[in-house]
Amino acid sequence: MPARLVIEGGVPLRGSVAVSAAKNAALPALTAGLLTVEPLVFTNVPDLQDVRTMIRLLETLGAAVDRAGARVRVRVERVTSEVAPYELVSTMRASVLVLGPLVARHGTARVALPGGCAIGVRPIDQHLKGLTRLGAEITIENGYVVARASRLKGARIATDLVTVTGTENLMMAAALAEGTTVIENAAREPEVVDLADVLNAMGARIHGAGTVRIEIEGVADLGGTTHTIVPDRIEAGTVIVAGAITGGDVTVTGLVPDHVSAVLAKLEECGVALEVGPGRVRVCGPERPRPADVTTSPFPGFPTDMQAQLMTLLGLADGQSRVTETIFENRFMHAAELVRMGASIETEGSTAIIRGVPFYQGAPVMASDLRASAALVLAGLAARGRTEVSRVYHLDRGYERLEAKLAALGARIERRA
Repeated sequence: MPARLVIEGGVPLRGSVAVSAAKNAALPALTAGLLTVEPLVFTNVPDLQDVRTMIRLLETLGAAVDRAGARVRVRVERVTSEVAPYELVSTMRASVLVLGPLVARHGTARVALPGGCAIGVRPIDQHLKGLTRLGAEITIENGYVVARASRLKGARIATDLVTVTGTENLMMAAALAEGTTVIENAAREPEVVDLADVLNAMGARIHGAGTVRIEIEGVADLGGTTHTIVPDRIEAGTVIVAGAITGGDVTVTGLVPDHVSAVLAKLEECGVALEVGPGRVRVCGPERPRPADVTTSPFPGFPTDMQAQLMTLLGLADGQSRVTETIFENRFMHAAELVRMGASIETEGSTAIIRGVPFYQGAPVMASDLRASAALVLAGLAARGRTEVSRVYHLDRGYERLEAKLAALGARIERRA
């Protein structure tokens, strides 16, 4: 029987907890190993299903990967296969990140069209348009993206929309291209900046990461480096909301407060008391949150990956709130499960109207994706009675030992088969 989380709600969380490193920074950093014959060493790498999948994919392509706890060493002396197979890529959309490095160094890449969470189509057309601008020949053959290029050449790339993995893929490809590449309308997320830091430490010449315009001067080859992965801002936001929704007193450490500034601002609007210091945030939950309206947007706006968690908090607010999702379609699937727990939520298209209720009731619920699973755990922590969250393999893709961290704060939560 698949694992599930059993939660006895109603306990205010108290204490201190440190966040893990960011999955969405670790994945592109690991793929950067395809760009060099020298070893890359990463510390603070989270032990997550998606990270394990990426390591298996890199090994399929010829990487030698050694892991000792949170330390991972990647070396690709020779690319032995240019094929990223469907059975791995279909489970994790971020697998597409091997496309740019493979074609840049190896000259050929065959990557299965990606999968991942069921929260929308999430096409990779911006990746492919950008690689075409860099001189790659792109075809779709039997469900695989095939890219070929004798040597990529620098170009100006203006993406039609902001894409994090697209920016990362093109940045890695351009690092070994001949000449200068400029990416306009680039993603500004901290994970993009973290990857640029990795690449620059390897000898790349990247300027402007964290802004809408990134300039990359291509180099002939890249070397090895050692790098510590940036903290996970979404895990940090999730645990902060856990403290707030339970009326607790929780200090979250090991984070970068600027990375969660939009989340903190919205929580303060909801009446949550916050104390922010270097590398830490203390949260004290209100007796009942105030309602608020929120619209997701690319960084530095309110992150789509925190939308479900905030909706769960707003479900207990004293009044009506509105959530508008602008990044992904089909990202309100958690709403129906929250309704099973007593929430009053109506969705229409990209908008959800939430009318706060006095309390949630424990119930059996089912996770549909990574962030939805976190939202249901939060609801269970605040609910009266027992909640059972099934399909928690979604949670394991992006949160490292979340139930253990919550239990250390006093939550009555356990994993059962």
